[in-house]
Amino acid sequence: MAKPNKKLPQRTVSVQCQQCKAILYKYKKGGKGSLIKCFKERIVEDFTEQPGVCPKCVTQFARETLVRGTPAFKIIGNKAICK
Repeated sequence: MAKPNKKLPQRTVSVQCQQCKAILYKYKKGGKGSLIKCFKERIVEDFTEQPGVCPKCVTQFARETLVRGTPAFKIIGNKAICK
């Protein structure tokens, strides 16, 4: 299986909580699809206190996992959006 690109994508997006609209991450996103996973190495700024939990409404929006051997957060069904 292929690893994610080492060269970071150009586009930076804000990842927000779907429920309370709090900003969770500033993330370097590649491609134009919806947000399914966030590779930890591409997170520029992290506004969360606990991994995968919104700091404002304390809702779990992601799970820690390995994707193609790289640490990532897998977003739980539309609990986080990117703008």
